[in-house]
Amino acid sequence: MLDISIGDVTAAYEGAVGIIWEMLMGEQIHIGGKEETDALARVAGVNAGTRMLDVLSGLGGPARHLARTYGAMVVGLDATERMVDEAVARTANDGSSDRVTFLLGNALDMPFASGRFDVVWGQDSWCYVTDKDRLIHECRRVAAPGATIAFTDWIQTGPMSDEEWRSLNGFMLFPYMETLNGYENLLLRHGFFVKECEDLSEGFASQMHRYRDALANDLADRIVELFGEDTFWDMVRGINLWARAADEGKVGRGRFIGRKQ
Repeated sequence: MLDISIGDVTAAYEGAVGIIWEMLMGEQIHIGGKEETDALARVAGVNAGTRMLDVLSGLGGPARHLARTYGAMVVGLDATERMVDEAVARTANDGSSDRVTFLLGNALDMPFASGRFDVVWGQDSWCYVTDKDRLIHECRRVAAPGATIAFTDWIQTGPMSDEEWRSLNGFMLFPYMETLNGYENLLLRHGFFVKECEDLSEGFASQMHRYRDALANDLADRIVELFGEDTFWDMVRGINLWARAADEGKVGRGRFIGRKQ
């Protein structure tokens, strides 16, 4: 595991990193936007009145969409103060504050009573967590009996050199990436029945190429204006590295659905 802490991640998302990823991905800040949120919601069985916890909720885009589209009651938890403040403001402007709330907190020590939620949810963000075993433990604790855990995440899908591993994770500020089997084993270890463990990596490389092209074309001048050339070229080098690794089948994405037994 790289020596990357929650403080390193929150510092980055308080500044340029969070803004640039929103520019690349939109306010949902995960691959696929609303379509991917809908796909995960369908397999998770989200409906009116579902009590949901969005773990590492970012700007709250998915939480607001789940409330508007499905009638879910959503609590978002994130460790970055700017993201939480912005999520609260956008939710107020959206008119969904009666169904969506956000809290500042640590996913490894969640500020919730046991058995509170029907669905524990995450999208492409648990890769930032230092202790994924503890994360899944906490997800199970706050899940009600028979509740669903539903998440997607960036994963390692093939062998790579030590230098590649350090460069890929270091650029993204990931302490490490889990594998498909790694997440499945964690879910089983913590008492979840695994309903789905699906490799979604087929389209991952094309997404990396899209981000690379957006950096080189539409967003280049704006990023340089806001954050300077050094930040821009750091992003270009990092995305190029990820695009190459995705083309070579070394990194990808998975979707995981489990039920608390």
